[in-house]
Amino acid sequence: MYEPANEMPRDHRPAKSIRVLLAEDQGMMRGALALLLGMEPDIEVVAQVGTGDAITDAALVHRPDVALLDIELPGISGLDAAAELREQAPDCRVLILTTFGRPGYLRRAMEAGAAGFLVKDGPVEELAQAIRRVLTGETVVDPALATAALSAGPNPLTARECDVLKASVDGATVADIAAKLHLSESTVRNYLSAAIGKTGTRNRTEAVREARQQGWL
Repeated sequence: MYEPANEMPRDHRPAKSIRVLLAEDQGMMRGALALLLGMEPDIEVVAQVGTGDAITDAALVHRPDVALLDIELPGISGLDAAAELREQAPDCRVLILTTFGRPGYLRRAMEAGAAGFLVKDGPVEELAQAIRRVLTGETVVDPALATAALSAGPNPLTARECDVLKASVDGATVADIAAKLHLSESTVRNYLSAAIGKTGTRNRTEAVREARQQGWL
């Protein structure tokens, strides 16, 4: 959890603050982050949302300079929302802030157009500085995570294999997956077999677990 920075008097704020959109599904965390960032003399949280589906609409209404997004959100993920923002609000810089520092998440974030990726264990001063840096065009990535991502290598799963694994959770049968993805059952079995082989696991449950742990899903 971020610790508060030293607050400066409100009348010392610059004429133009950095406008920030905050997306976090946990209400207490969202409120705390908004409060702490609001103590920074040059940052203003102009919008707060608790679901991924609400991010793009909020960005189009409030026109933030930086969107601070969690990854695991109800609705679409922060990574999918980052890709939407790249298309619909290209002037908004995206900074991913997450509890889960997984190498695959970092790669996906960069592919989605994110300008930064930090985990939720640093001081608020560091987060505020990252917001300022991405606004100037820099890319800001947690150093330990960057090293881990380089050593982990790329995601071995194809997009369709990822789709099949995502659809296989909660006890879904092969027939359920086939119907959901408009595929034949034999094609689903082939994708599942390939995903299990690539993840080095014994079954699809383990394959889903491993792919999530690596940040591939």
